[in-house]
Amino acid sequence: MNSKTNTQVIKILLVEDQEDDADLVRRALRKGGIVFEALRVEDGPGFEKALNDFKPDAILSDHFLPQFNSIEALRLRQQHAAEIPFILVTGAVSDEFAAQCIKLGADDYILKSNLSRLTASLKTAMEYHALERKRKQNEVELREQNVRLTKANKELDSFVYSVSHNLRAPLSSILGLVNVARHEVAEGKINFISYLDLIEQSIQRLDETIKEILEYSHNERTGIASENIDLQHMISNGLERIKYLPGFDRIEKQINITGQVPFVSDPYRVSVIVYNLVANAVKYYDEDKAQPYLWVNASLTPALTVIEVIDNGIGIKAKNLPLIFNMFYRGTTKSDGAGLGLYIVKEMLDKLGGTIVASSDFGFQSTFTITLPNGQPLKVKS
Repeated sequence: MNSKTNTQVIKILLVEDQEDDADLVRRALRKGGIVFEALRVEDGPGFEKALNDFKPDAILSDHFLPQFNSIEALRLRQQHAAEIPFILVTGAVSDEFAAQCIKLGADDYILKSNLSRLTASLKTAMEYHALERKRKQNEVELREQNVRLTKANKELDSFVYSVSHNLRAPLSSILGLVNVARHEVAEGKINFISYLDLIEQSIQRLDETIKEILEYSHNERTGIASENIDLQHMISNGLERIKYLPGFDRIEKQINITGQVPFVSDPYRVSVIVYNLVANAVKYYDEDKAQPYLWVNASLTPALTVIEVIDNGIGIKAKNLPLIFNMFYRGTTKSDGAGLGLYIVKEMLDKLGGTIVASSDFGFQSTFTITLPNGQPLKVKS
């Protein structure tokens, strides 16, 4: 068995005031084939310091010391490092005292007059604590999996209901327009352009919903990529994709990027994040403003990339700010998608280890601040 007791040097904390007794313990460990590094302490402050600095793999403690005892050591061990094996190595003690020590958390007790059992006891205690650490780790992972599963099931129920509604509503609208147009054709009066405009709007809503569903699925099912990103090009491309939106030409657009370091992240996810934020700024621009604007500021450092998307559109009411990243939340009737856009932005940032903070002075200015970890630069092919 490849246990820590025979593959690595074990760091042993000896709580002992007599050097001769400590030497007897060391000899017993060497005789048992234990490879170790030992540190001896004999009082409470030294014991606590050793727990923090020496970071022992096991504690072998005498009971009676001039300024300290094993009961105090056990209590400190429980407070600071309960996972470390603790074996009482002492002179003659009563069965009642030994039972009390075991009850307080000691793994075993060994008499100094019979150290032949020390090696086997130490190995057993270390293996037991290793299994306990593994069991606790498995419990934590299981709880985390249950939380994720509960979240996924809740979102799936909401997803199926809301998506079915968002897919059917535009289709129902198109079917209704087709039926009305047929009746008017039969009566000899029809304005095709107006009906085509309405059908086009319904199709755009449907397309937006399908796009958001695909982005949601892609984020859930694909791994994280790591590539060099041309952020200036990515932002410009995002703006190019939304130039057909009403008001786009009226909006003053500025892109300001500082920092001469490579930006390394997942290009698909970052492009979706950037696109959703600049698209929202255009969709919800304030047509009553004399000079609407959209500013994208980015700061690149070797560790972090910070992107700000600032606009003076209609804004977000303070009561709505905590809700805007919820699945299917729509803060205004101007929204024509499934209400997944900002939810997807948040989910993608979570995947990338990033954050987003939204602030808004309703009716004046809104700011979305993204912080992303910057990966190591990749070698660019010449």
